[in-house]
This record gives sequence, structure tokens and C-alpha cells, in this order.
Amino acid sequence: MKTIAIGISRFGGPEVLEMIEREVGAPGPGEVRIRNRAVGVNFIDIYHRTGLYKAPLPHALGFEGAGEIEAVGEGVSGLREGDRVAYPQGPIGAYAQVRTMPAATVVRLPAGISFEQGAAMMLKGLTVQYLFRQTYRLQGTETILFHAAAGGVGLIACQWARILGTRLIGTVGSQAKAELAREHGAWRVADTSREDFVQRLGEWTGGERVPVVYDSVGRDTFEGSLDCLQPRGLLVSFGSSSGAVTGVDLSIFARKGSLYVTRPTLATHIVPRARLEESAAELFDHVLAGRIRIDPARTYPLAEAARAHADLEQRRTSGACVLLPG
Repeated sequence: MKTIAIGISRFGGPEVLEMIEREVGAPGPGEVRIRNRAVGVNFIDIYHRTGLYKAPLPHALGFEGAGEIEAVGEGVSGLREGDRVAYPQGPIGAYAQVRTMPAATVVRLPAGISFEQGAAMMLKGLTVQYLFRQTYRLQGTETILFHAAAGGVGLIACQWARILGTRLIGTVGSQAKAELAREHGAWRVADTSREDFVQRLGEWTGGERVPVVYDSVGRDTFEGSLDCLQPRGLLVSFGSSSGAVTGVDLSIFARKGSLYVTRPTLATHIVPRARLEESAAELFDHVLAGRIRIDPARTYPLAEAARAHADLEQRRTSGACVLLPG
């Protein structure tokens, strides 16, 4: 069968996104074929489009989606045709009406969660899960710094921190985004368009620094993030929305207090499959109970993926962006 997908044949700006027609066959052993009803748009998609993260060209885009299983390959257990499902990651290619993918990365989507919510929460919500529950397991007694607190990941992080009792200091780029982050549970928010987040953090904590900083911004916030950490604190660098951090002299971590730095990925935190299921169950429980609210900020037709990329890249969005394949 044929399907419409969005991909690239060269690296560049949103204008390089192309609508393509491709053939989708029956799922192979260990695979399922999914008809996507909603697809998440994330900064990792922009990284692949620009070539910051390189994959062999040409290739489709997208990792996160939700839909219905149309067919099940040999050897797949626990999933069947007609199941509502969602996935946080897998082979690149979620920007499509129909796709096949490994069943190991697919989980059932509870009836109380819409496809649009599923596509907006899997990659982002499970990112927060591994950041808060695995990379640095928050106990609820900490004050932390979380950059881009009004983004898709950030708004989930604000809510999850509130659930845990953790005081989250967020950074955002406008007063409107600051108010949004506070509404979602941030304890304090620095508007970096007019405030120095290092200075503001010190004012709010009485001069104390924090044990962990979660930084998806990268180049623009790297050194400031280090200055917010207490001795032997941990910088969790999990994105590069302002550009990659390069040319780092490792002695800076010694000078600033024997600091630790990690660059984790979702992929290594959702294997084996049992860990994916446990992490997804924790996320679904919070959403179904109303403790975490998932409301996609913007939806776009699949054909307008370039506009979604431009809006996300230019910081014109708050929360999650979702494509609707139709």
C-alpha cells in the first residue's frame, strides 16, 4: 500500500521538508503496521533536518506518534490488530500516514487518552520520567533548575516536579511563557529575555546553588548552568536547541566544584521493554488521574510540517506541537 510521508533529501531549514509517496508493506517479524492518527513534533526532528544529528539521506522524519495497529507481524505478542497504541521513539519516520515499526517500542494507549495527547506526551513525558526518576532520582526535597520550562517537555516537568514536591526554577523567553510555566507548577521562573537566570536563582535560594540542572538549550546556557550547581552537582544536558556545546575544557568542571555532567538519551532509558512499559504506566497514571495535563498547544495538517518546524524553531510555540496525518 502507498502512504504519504514527510522527509528530506538535503539538510537545511524548514523549506527542505518534502511530501513524498512511499510504499508500506506488511509488517515483518517482530513488527506492527500503524495508521498514525497524530504525530509529535520535537526538537530532535529539527536536529535531523539541519544535520546536527546526521542520518543517511534521503530519509523521513519524526519519532513520536499515536494511532491504530492495522497489522501484526510474526512473533509479536501483547499487541493485536485494532489496538490503540503510542510510541515514543523508534526508527525515524513518524511523519507519515502509515508506517511499520518494531513492536518493542509500541505500547497500548489507554482509552482515556486521545491520540493527540498520546502524540504530545510519549517522547516528552517519558523524557521527563527518565530525567526525574532515573538519571537523577528526585526525592521531593530538592530545588532544581529546568531550562525551557514552557516547552513541551518543560510543561510536563513543571507538573511532575509539583507532584513530587520538588521546587522547580524554570527559565523561559517571555513573560507570557513565565506565566504558563507557573500555572503548570513551576516554583519560580526567570524570563531570560530580561533577567539573568544565575542571579535570579541565587536571589530565590538565598545564595544557595542546586544539586541538579536539566538543560535542553545547550550552547547559550551551558556555563550559566554550571554556575548554578553546588559542589559535586550534576548537569543533565539533554538537548541543544540553541546549538551544540563544543570545545569544552574538562578542567572547568573541577574549577566550578568537582561537577558531574551527563548527556543521556531516551533510547537508553526505555530498554528492556519492561522498563518502557513501567515508565509509560507511570506517565499514563499521572495523566489519567489529572495530575499531569497534556493539551497540545498547536495542531497542524501533515502537509504543514514545515510551518510547525518554523514555529517551534522560532520559539513561537508553548507546549507540544502535533501533526495530524488525516
